[in-house]
Amino acid sequence: MAYETIEYEGVEAGIGLLSLNRPRVYNSVNQKMMEELEHFWRQKMLDLTTHVIILQGKGDKGFCAGLDMREAVKTTPEMNADRFYAFQARLARLTLGMRRAPQPIVCTVHGAAAGLGFSFALASDVRVVSDDARFSAAYINIGLGGADMACSYFLPRLIGAGRAYEFMLTGNFMSAREAMQLGMASRLVKREELYDTALELARTMNSKNPMGLRLTKEAINMNLDAGGLEQALQMEDRNQALLIARTMLGQGEKTSRYF
Repeated sequence: MAYETIEYEGVEAGIGLLSLNRPRVYNSVNQKMMEELEHFWRQKMLDLTTHVIILQGKGDKGFCAGLDMREAVKTTPEMNADRFYAFQARLARLTLGMRRAPQPIVCTVHGAAAGLGFSFALASDVRVVSDDARFSAAYINIGLGGADMACSYFLPRLIGAGRAYEFMLTGNFMSAREAMQLGMASRLVKREELYDTALELARTMNSKNPMGLRLTKEAINMNLDAGGLEQALQMEDRNQALLIARTMLGQGEKTSRYF
């Protein structure tokens, strides 16, 4: 599929770079980008050669301003309740596609990550932010509920419920420094260092056992919702036993050098 609103390239063996590519409009998500991101994340679910994905927004204006409101103002009034619900569900499940993708996602954020752009950052596995990055659950600022696009799922788990409630109820921006202090971001760097820092992290991950990376992400996904410690341990035990079994059967590839 030839993409118009996103770009994808292999940076080096095992590492891919996904770019949101509507820089003139702050990489906002229109109908076309939604469709292309749906396609992209479906393809990555079956991709065994890409082990880590770096996500960025192109241009100097910012990472992603969320939904393209200019398009939405034109199209939403023409929708009946069924069509709007289907559109809402498709947009929101872009974040589910990111979590289902077996590759760890290293997200680089400069400028604003608002609305759905904020949710893209939250749905990633690691966030590297520049000192001018800022985040907003902007949904409530346009007359909607502040819990949207999986924000009410991810944000309390990343920073704790108390501060998450504040950001979702006010729509106020979270600064890059706050993101670091609250544990949402992994690295705070100068803007010109964003990509190199993300690539360094991606290379470190890529040097590990590829199956180990995938099973780790799967375990994190499952254990965020685990009923308790026993369920979490069962997931971890299964993954480690599977990796050992692959090694003993001579199918471990990179795994064998770790034992």
